[in-house]
Amino acid sequence: MVQSYLRHGPTQAFGLICSSTSNSLYDGKLAYVPALEDVLVWDMKKGQMLSMWHETGHRSEVTCMCRSPQENIFAVGYADGSVRLWNSAFVSVIATFNGHQKSVTALAFDAQGARLASGSQDTDIIMWDVVAEAGLYRLRGHRNQITTIQFLSEPELPSTSTGSRSHMLLTTSKDTFMKLWDTSTQHCVQTIVAHRSEVSSLDIDPEKNFIFTGSSEGEVKAWKIDHESLSQGLVENEAGEVAKMIHPVTSLPLSSRHRVSQILFHPSQPYLAVQSHDRSIEIFRIRTEEEIRKKQARRKKRAKEKGKSKQKGKDIDDVVEDAMDVDQEINVIDLFTPYLVVRASAKVRSFDFGSKEAASKPGVQLFVALSSNALEVYNIPPPTKSKEETPEATRMFSVDLPGHRTDVRTLCLSADDHILASASNGSLKLWNLKTTACIRTIDCGYAICSTFLPGDRHVAIGTKSGEILIYDLASSALTETVKAHSSTVWSLHVRPDEQILVSGSADKEVKFWEFERNVISNDEVKKSMTLNHTRTLKMSDEVLSVRYSPNGKLLAVALLDSTVKIFYQDTLKFFLSLYGHKLPVLAMDISDDSKLIVTCSADKNVKIWGLDFGDCHKSIFAHEESVMQVLFERKSHHFWTVGKDKMLKYWDGDKFENIQKLDGHHNEIWALAVSNHAKFVVTGSHDKSIRVWEKLDEPLFLEEERERELEKIYEDGIANALNRPDISIVNNGEADVQPSGEAAAVTKQTSETLMAGERIIEALDLADAERAAFQEYEGKVAQAGSLEAAGMQPPPRNPILAAYDLEPEAYVLRVVEKISSAALHDALLVLPFDKVVSLMRYLDLWAQKGWNISLVSRILFFLLKIHHHQIVTNRVMRTALIPLRVHLRRSLRREKDTIGYNLVALQHLRRRTEAERTAQFYEEEDFDEEKVRAKIAEGKKRKRVSIKA
Repeated sequence: MVQSYLRHGPTQAFGLICSSTSNSLYDGKLAYVPALEDVLVWDMKKGQMLSMWHETGHRSEVTCMCRSPQENIFAVGYADGSVRLWNSAFVSVIATFNGHQKSVTALAFDAQGARLASGSQDTDIIMWDVVAEAGLYRLRGHRNQITTIQFLSEPELPSTSTGSRSHMLLTTSKDTFMKLWDTSTQHCVQTIVAHRSEVSSLDIDPEKNFIFTGSSEGEVKAWKIDHESLSQGLVENEAGEVAKMIHPVTSLPLSSRHRVSQILFHPSQPYLAVQSHDRSIEIFRIRTEEEIRKKQARRKKRAKEKGKSKQKGKDIDDVVEDAMDVDQEINVIDLFTPYLVVRASAKVRSFDFGSKEAASKPGVQLFVALSSNALEVYNIPPPTKSKEETPEATRMFSVDLPGHRTDVRTLCLSADDHILASASNGSLKLWNLKTTACIRTIDCGYAICSTFLPGDRHVAIGTKSGEILIYDLASSALTETVKAHSSTVWSLHVRPDEQILVSGSADKEVKFWEFERNVISNDEVKKSMTLNHTRTLKMSDEVLSVRYSPNGKLLAVALLDSTVKIFYQDTLKFFLSLYGHKLPVLAMDISDDSKLIVTCSADKNVKIWGLDFGDCHKSIFAHEESVMQVLFERKSHHFWTVGKDKMLKYWDGDKFENIQKLDGHHNEIWALAVSNHAKFVVTGSHDKSIRVWEKLDEPLFLEEERERELEKIYEDGIANALNRPDISIVNNGEADVQPSGEAAAVTKQTSETLMAGERIIEALDLADAERAAFQEYEGKVAQAGSLEAAGMQPPPRNPILAAYDLEPEAYVLRVVEKISSAALHDALLVLPFDKVVSLMRYLDLWAQKGWNISLVSRILFFLLKIHHHQIVTNRVMRTALIPLRVHLRRSLRREKDTIGYNLVALQHLRRRTEAERTAQFYEEEDFDEEKVRAKIAEGKKRKRVSIKA
């Protein structure tokens, strides 16, 4: 009989506040931050996590985020090149776009939120139709990673304008270029060498007059947008040159010359924020027109006085003209004045202005996401008239308790599995595993190893400095600091009888400590635990791990010389030496029956030894990188390993089989803790997350698991082969190699699209067979006489069609409709040409019956575009296409009439609403008609103050 195991699956991920893989967003109350493959929503005032945007089975990290002008809609880019649209109200994915080969690095919505532009490390820009959930086109031209994307819209367009508002797209890349694209013609209309080095950031001011770009050399440049040239398009001037649409203006002086990682204008207040240093953000204030005039007047006055004293021979008017010229040259610098510097408590990953400002405190909120797994909100005070007071940013809120600042280095579980202790460089945290809430945070040194002491009221921590720290959990206090060793304490273990703690250190000593429980009676009765040093075992090399056997007879010590020495624990007499690893043994564990010892090493191998004679049962190449931890599951010979290859693996120690591979962490895994009741396992990683993997009721068979792994490798291989950059479309097994132009189609084959294509082929085969059988039956009935026809039985219906009670053409439509809009085009590319001909017949039937005309039109136009050459040369297609044209035109005309009727009705409703609003204003206030209309228009759009450059 085939042995079955129980499957383990990921159930919890916690300890992460924000990861440094992507930018973050803030709306004045809620912060939307990346957390590896998820997005977390934090209430900054309460410090609570409100929701987690998680898609089951998706493992790629979040690399970019963008908010849509439409409410509750967010675009999130991932490391696998996919873009997902999330609805924050329902915490669900609206659409998934697959088009990029590498991670998404930039996202931008147009003014209406109907189109989304995405840029990637693969140097392509893709335009997506958010409403139709489809890729429109791909723009190629940059030679390196896209860093920022912005839609360029004309300022002050009335809200009733029906013209194309955002037809220009501005992109920057690491190739030092800034490009301006016309989205209507899908071509680059201007390429600017923006900086000498990588262009790392860009933003456009709210007035749509200036573009600011930042480089990796710490330079910020300002560019003027020529809206007249933008509206005219590519037009030659008198000299025969094409008019430029973006002109260089000046550079903005910064206090530091580091990489400018982000530039951001406040959407409504006159502030510009620039981050060009790891820990600080410079805030510039945009001056008002009145302030600039006053400054210019003072400058003219000074220039006049200078002219009188130094240039007596020169006419005063010329001097004033020179002063005016000086003003013109540095006018843009006059607009932006350094206001203050926000200094964060750690390295800043990204920042955002709060769009909905809190009314409680005057000023502007600046949200900062830190690389140290923390979030902060600063308040920027409004400017004061007194020159003596220098404005300073104050920290309003911070979220830092639910996570470690640095890597999680060690984990340990209490005896009842309810409390988890995790320690890092600087802090020890206690977690309730049921709720995953952080219940205690205690400062500590650089923690390397940890263990709960008997009674689960104290935790011992071994540090890099050689101390053993004992913490009382009830009072969150450090009760004792034991200077145990002169070098790093690598390992701690409590003897099974709970009387002795053993510690192993890099100072080549193994020390034994007795527990002393003291009762201090001072008003209150307090129990404290101290360590009393009893014995020392000196070793020949540095000690990396120490372990008691569960029967309490043996002590295993792993040394830096790649061997494991085993002693009798009572007499410390040498018993066995286990050698065979090529690099040091980093961890080991002994099974509950004290018969097996498993060791893991930096040589990527795991060895299973018998404890009776020290014989090596099996050596397994376990991980792609160093194996960091190994632990047996309670009361079995199954064991767990974690490594620097980000994998957690489950093994059978008797059959030497890998039972299950679990991937979820995005960086090397340092720590591992196994449940005392064999129900779950906990891992801690360099990515600062702690993950719980629970034992499920689902059985696991090794053969099925291997087959699933091979299938996944095969599917990924096919998809990758089809996504080669030189191959765009595959027809009948032949690849069409297309020249790479500036604009291209958006295609990317994934296992999902390949399976969708196979489902269409299966549906067409089934429907064709059914229709052929019934046509044959009808033909026989027509040929036979009336008596014979009455006796003939119709062929049995296909069981699938009978179950759904559908006609063949309705079943094919049902299958096609179930394919997501974003994956439809790629699924249609999978079809061979004979299936395309078959699908055309069904398109004719659907058009004739008026079923889902928009889908029919979309499929038809795509197939005609892709298979144009075959359709033109194939005369058989004429018989199918001519009736299809007639039926489709009739249906489209009917749709057009319906849409036209609805549009007219909506316009009538709008006119009636506006008339009612005008009448209401007349009744409320004594206005004339022009004033009323002006007030209505003012309500539609934000008031802007025009400042000339």
